Amino acid sequence: MTDRERLYATKLSKMIQCETISEPGVENAEKFSRFHTLLKELFPNVFSKCEVVCIGQSLLIKLKGKGSPKGEPILLMSHQDVVPADGDWKHPPFSGHIDENGVVWGRGTVDTKASLMCIFQSLEETIEEGFEPNVDVYIASSSTEEVCGEGAPNTVKYLQEHGVRLQLLMDEGGMIVDSPMAGINGSFAMIGVLEKGHGNIRITAHSNGGHASTPVKGSPIARLAAFIDELERHDPNKAKMNPTVVEMFHRLGPYAKGAFGFVLRHAGFFSPLLSKVLPKISPAGAAMIKTTMAFTMCEGSKAENVLPETAWLNINTRFIQHQGIEETKSILEPLCRKHGLEMEFSDCRAPQKPVDYKGDAFKLVERTVHEIYPNTVPTPYVMTGGTDAYHYWPVTDNAIRFAPLAINSQQLKSIHGLDENIDASSLPGGVDFYKAIIRKAN
Repeated sequence: MTDRERLYATKLSKMIQCETISEPGVENAEKFSRFHTLLKELFPNVFSKCEVVCIGQSLLIKLKGKGSPKGEPILLMSHQDVVPADGDWKHPPFSGHIDENGVVWGRGTVDTKASLMCIFQSLEETIEEGFEPNVDVYIASSSTEEVCGEGAPNTVKYLQEHGVRLQLLMDEGGMIVDSPMAGINGSFAMIGVLEKGHGNIRITAHSNGGHASTPVKGSPIARLAAFIDELERHDPNKAKMNPTVVEMFHRLGPYAKGAFGFVLRHAGFFSPLLSKVLPKISPAGAAMIKTTMAFTMCEGSKAENVLPETAWLNINTRFIQHQGIEETKSILEPLCRKHGLEMEFSDCRAPQKPVDYKGDAFKLVERTVHEIYPNTVPTPYVMTGGTDAYHYWPVTDNAIRFAPLAINSQQLKSIHGLDENIDASSLPGGVDFYKAIIRKAN
């Protein structure tokens, strides 16, 4: 490891060792207070030179710029909290172990303490170097992202109350990866510009119950099973290519060979074909062009020999822009009537308007990719998961979901899974990227 890599890896290791699991309905103020104390020790310039506001256990930090008061600020964002770390890990999940290859292990290395460390370090070095940014620079870090809590919404309320309008927000999202699809070779910066909505749909079946020794046809579980089978065999959700995916394929196409590369380079022309084929060959590809439905929970009788009076299942749904909440209701209603089922939507949020990949904010990020990672191709990307950035639409049109860190396929799969880790060699590039954004913002 270089001296920079060792310094950054050590800081990240200490952040990992400070366990910050968030739990639904639990405040956990003490553990986040310890984490804030650690951040003050690791980044003294940030906490001595910036305005620091605690919004619950979430942080909002402001470095004042030298420009016009009307200049729109930028906001760099990455959450503090992590998910639980169960199972048998190669290294204890909160050890922050740094191995002989310079790999930092632990829960939160990718999601998202590495990017949080890079953001804080970039501001720390910017202050140390005496550079005054042209506009105000904010850091926002929620303590409730993993539980869809109030950290981000309350931060947005604070910004609204203080009349803040952002020219650019950068949150977690896509990263720098090799071969984002089979048959495509190269390094790509996957810059999230479109975030799907999400929600849960509970499907319920009722009956008079009864004893299992005298079963009847059409029991609640049987009707739910028929409903699931029909959705699995005949997916009613419409696949449709969107401009973000067309542009992504256009940029990936030159790095694929033969007919595959030709089709990608001309994705606009081949949109009808891709809309039909992509869902059949790639779950990840399908998720970028259609509303998806995943069966995640179900329950019937509480006893082995009792027919249930009520059985239900949950569908976790991710809404694409061309098929939102109301359209999805209209698709499922006739299917529920057919099988004698009830439907209830909950915890829904609608898909958002995409960031313009031809706009100034995206171009700023794109130029910075070319500067810091000259051999990497920047491309717009569809976020199929959810982020805190979703809540910021009242204060910006340019919420970009991109963490400028290079990771491999194993590290990508380790998010919310076993053996989460990141290479220390990726950290200097992340710090330099955020510093460049701070310097370029006007």
